[in-house]
Amino acid sequence: MRIVVYSLSSPTRAGRTPGSRRSGRRAVAAAVCLCAPLAAVAQPNVEADHFVSQRRVMVDEQIRSRGIAEPRLLNALETVPRHEFVPEALREEAYRDEPLQIGSGQTVSQPYLVALMADLLELDGDEKLLEIGTGSGYTTAVLALLAGRVYSIEIIDELADRARTVLDDLGYGNVEVRVGDGYRGWPEEAPFDCILISAAPSEVPPPLIEQLKENGVLVAPVGRTLQDLVVIRKTTDGLVRRQVDVVRFVPMAGRAQEDPAAEHPNF
Repeated sequence: MRIVVYSLSSPTRAGRTPGSRRSGRRAVAAAVCLCAPLAAVAQPNVEADHFVSQRRVMVDEQIRSRGIAEPRLLNALETVPRHEFVPEALREEAYRDEPLQIGSGQTVSQPYLVALMADLLELDGDEKLLEIGTGSGYTTAVLALLAGRVYSIEIIDELADRARTVLDDLGYGNVEVRVGDGYRGWPEEAPFDCILISAAPSEVPPPLIEQLKENGVLVAPVGRTLQDLVVIRKTTDGLVRRQVDVVRFVPMAGRAQEDPAAEHPNF
């Protein structure tokens, strides 16, 4: 079995055949100041074109080549400006097949792992989704293009504030970010169609299972040093669990660190 090293933001963050799944829109505007030199108005946005090209290569070489082919997901990955979610000094590295440091001792996952976990949720476009671990906000942005509304919880204040600012500036209006312990979920907005946990609890927190709708899907790394990346579906007959891969995530912080339920799995 393949081991994938995966590092994501705590408390918060490895293919399969896709199921059914929103396309984006593009707007182009141009303004010319008559008093400006010709060179100033004729110069193309080289930086933007540069990153667009990098995103296309990323999707072709890192995502599609590994078996992920869901069109809406690939389009989202080609659309979201990953470089906006990393420190400026690392922007040229944003589309590499590796995690990157984002501050506070945390990282944003490599693009493939973001893609795989999103793919496993089988989003159609109108879901109410809970994300545990906002981190840089990059995964949040990808999910925002795939689901109806995203509620994201981050335990580190600085990361939550920064991610919220970037998401707002880029116009992701269907996202709400708050600071808190993801173990407890977001009960006032429950139930959720899908839940994505982006760091590893020893066992799935019971409150998150409770906040998942019947027939809802939860994707999470579960375990200690090495974890199982699992997909859990909540049915009328109980929880159905499927292991996808073996991964290594940072531990989930907060209440999950002292959870006695880890000794008594909930499925």
